[in-house]
Amino acid sequence: MKKILIIEDDTSISNELKDLLDNAGYSGVILKDFDNSLEEIKKENPDLILLDINIPKLNGEMLLQKIRKESNVPVIMVTSKNTEADEVLSISLGADDYITKPYNPTILLLRINNIFKRMENKNDVLTYNDLTIDPKKGIMRNAKEELILTKNEMIIFTFLLANRGNIVTRDDLMTDLWNNDSYINDNALNVNISRLRAKLSDFGYEDAIETRKGQGYVLK
Repeated sequence: MKKILIIEDDTSISNELKDLLDNAGYSGVILKDFDNSLEEIKKENPDLILLDINIPKLNGEMLLQKIRKESNVPVIMVTSKNTEADEVLSISLGADDYITKPYNPTILLLRINNIFKRMENKNDVLTYNDLTIDPKKGIMRNAKEELILTKNEMIIFTFLLANRGNIVTRDDLMTDLWNNDSYINDNALNVNISRLRAKLSDFGYEDAIETRKGQGYVLK
């Protein structure tokens, strides 16, 4: 049974989410200790996290940053904020999805299910020059070190890799992200491309993704 950790300081909402998840066949667990939230996450070792932006001590976005330094566990931001800037920031920090309150319970369950389905299907190890890419674990590594890619960074990279040497348009990438249930806008795509380039640069591939003005991108 998949364990989903609920990080929400509104007791009524967290209890509703737990009931929803339990009834859907998941194990819903509510985080209680906001003073040691990161330690509690490690202890629970969840399969997915539902994370509210407005939580005590650390806000959700700051906590997301800390999570991403240590784990690639899927994170869905559940928040009352409904601005493009918040969505872009959450995605740029590594959130896998973003849903606003009041949310449709059926839509939330579908997004959770799609994330788990995608994780199960993406289990082939890929290679790029001297790098090994494990889509299931969200990891890119060489002989000396490894880096964690967010879900959207991995989707973009694997699509570019599958079309290596050919021009991939922004529309192609947006469509592939959409097909993988990642509803990001144009600005968020820019952020993800930039972060992916930075991670490739850390491995010595500073110019791996070439921009073709007015056309798209090419993975060299």
